[in-house]
Amino acid sequence: MRTTVGIIGAGPAGLLLARLLHNAGIDSVVLESRDRAYVEQRQRAGILEQGTVDVLREAGAAERMDREGIPHDGIELRFDRRRHRVDFPALTGGRSVMVYAQTEVCKDLIALQLAEGGPLLFEAEALAVEGAETDSPSVRFRHEGREDVLDCDYVVACDGSWGVGRKAVPADVSQVFERTYPFGWLGILADVAPSHDELVYARHDRGFALLSMRSPSVTRAYLQVPEGTNAQDWSDEEIWDELDHRLETADGWKLERGPITSKSVTPMRSYVHEPMRHGRLFLAGDAAHIVPPTGAKGLNLAVGDVVTFARALTHRHRTGSTERLDAYSETCLRRVWQAERFSYAMTTMLHRAPDATPFDDRIQRARLDRITASRAAETDLAEGYTGFPLD
Repeated sequence: MRTTVGIIGAGPAGLLLARLLHNAGIDSVVLESRDRAYVEQRQRAGILEQGTVDVLREAGAAERMDREGIPHDGIELRFDRRRHRVDFPALTGGRSVMVYAQTEVCKDLIALQLAEGGPLLFEAEALAVEGAETDSPSVRFRHEGREDVLDCDYVVACDGSWGVGRKAVPADVSQVFERTYPFGWLGILADVAPSHDELVYARHDRGFALLSMRSPSVTRAYLQVPEGTNAQDWSDEEIWDELDHRLETADGWKLERGPITSKSVTPMRSYVHEPMRHGRLFLAGDAAHIVPPTGAKGLNLAVGDVVTFARALTHRHRTGSTERLDAYSETCLRRVWQAERFSYAMTTMLHRAPDATPFDDRIQRARLDRITASRAAETDLAEGYTGFPLD
């Protein structure tokens, strides 16, 4: 089998890249190790930055998002039982975000790929990337019980942090930058209408809490818990009680409760692999970087990566110049490190470390007070949350 671009992974990054290449007249093949049902059901991010929304619309993949997604013009910060709303459009010249789950983005892109795009092979496990330093790299994979080879001009690895893509970059040219946090997020889905019409980020002495949503009838919420926590150790009543406590306000705001349909724990980690390119192998999304979910950056960073690659390859086909492809890693990493900075700042401002001192607590409150009192500080948060430029 041969194609121009071999794409490993049918998450939102790989699927969107296939769509962008299709629209540019460039052929590709997508290899996904899981089955279609798994890809369309795995719960991940739910906040789309303005740039991601714009890209999906330009790609012709936004019809259902525009119909069912929930536009958000701000978030609410809570601390010391106080509430402060950050108005995104007023601070960013009109930019906002969209609540639309990653599972729904994948469903939309899968349907488009199967109807209009190149081959999308489910249950096709990539085994190795070979010849990355040559002009004819290949992906060895297993599909329907036999091994095969996908010959390409380029390989883009969107196969996550444990995939074969990153392993194909030699250790002697790799640099890893990493921070692991001593806490995680206990996340729930509940069949109850959201208790607030925008996301609520709460800093509390007992730990962070986030009130979010998946739809007008489904609440998504998170609690900071110690690293290694088992989600099943928390009863539904204990989760609601703790959310009630950490989200409490002085004005009598009320948290609505309902049946919890799902609970899981997400670890917190910051990770960057440099470079994001080796020869004709390009890393995208979690294969190259991971951010703690506090800043809602993971999916959006992956989108930025594949947009950068698609534009660079289109430029190569139109002009013959490899300048933009050669600059792929440097271009992406500028945006990646800004997102890492923003996510780290949000995480350390809102989560209470196990060894936090009274001094640390006062610094957190001072940082939050600064946002509520300074338009410049508030604007920095709004610009980071709605997304850094894709150019």
